[in-house]
Amino acid sequence: MPHALPSSSSCEYRIEDLAHASGATVRTIRAYQDRGLLPRPERRGRSNVYGETHLARLRQIADLLDRGYTLASIKELLEAWDAGRGLGGVLGLVAEVSGPWTDEEAVRISRDDLDATFGGEPDDGAVAEAVELGILERVPGKDREFLVPSPQELAVAAELHAAGVPLDAISGHLRELRGQVEHIAARFLDFTTEHVFARYLGNRPPTDAEAAEAAGLVRRLRPLAQQTVDAELARAMRLFATRHLQQHLGATAPAAPVDPDPGPVTLPAHTVRAVQALVGPENVAAFVAAAAEREVQARTLDALASAHLSTD
Repeated sequence: MPHALPSSSSCEYRIEDLAHASGATVRTIRAYQDRGLLPRPERRGRSNVYGETHLARLRQIADLLDRGYTLASIKELLEAWDAGRGLGGVLGLVAEVSGPWTDEEAVRISRDDLDATFGGEPDDGAVAEAVELGILERVPGKDREFLVPSPQELAVAAELHAAGVPLDAISGHLRELRGQVEHIAARFLDFTTEHVFARYLGNRPPTDAEAAEAAGLVRRLRPLAQQTVDAELARAMRLFATRHLQQHLGATAPAAPVDPDPGPVTLPAHTVRAVQALVGPENVAAFVAAAAEREVQARTLDALASAHLSTD
């Protein structure tokens, strides 16, 4: 409890009490004062007296530090607030940007359940790798329990492992994929900053109104990155999966049975001349037959892939 000090204000603190109430150390409070982040206390006789304003400021600093801001940038924000431009909107924008970007909720999993999910064989090396990658987070004080920030990501890893993919291959693939996705995220942020947010991110902190408007835009634009990636990934997977299947089946798939002697097919004269110029007169028949077979096979595979994707 803060010491009672004679004053007309609501609550007052000595520095030790302020440190206890805020969670900061005495040394940190003094360092913030020296850097201009925290107003100087009121001097009464031989005592320094702090108030609720100091406590609120310390909590704001701690919150911004947790969100990844540097002390230099925090000082600029606080100076803007002290100059009357407001901080509420900026803190709202900070909360919007640094809040969850997914609807997933973290869950906990025991080590026994984790081992069972991946075949029942304990693998300390794989667990350590998963912790390093952030797929698992250790729970303080509980050696055999983990937090799973993304249950979907863990479920994907479990399905791949059940399909026969080694754990080290899964982690290696995730590292590569993460680098590519981070590049996509950085490009999307560069793009939206250049065309949308540049007017809010000048050489000065935004006003409350500007920050509130920017926060609203973040809420509207947040799902666009994932929607765009989902659509493009679906397009690319269909394209490359079909090609991949064609490449692997083309050389070994038996020729489709044909009716005996289906009769001759007449080709336009200009088509025959074009094929002759390409492969020579002696190879015209073989070229036409191979081209026809390839077209039939491609259309068959496209139809199969389309039917599979539509059922999914």
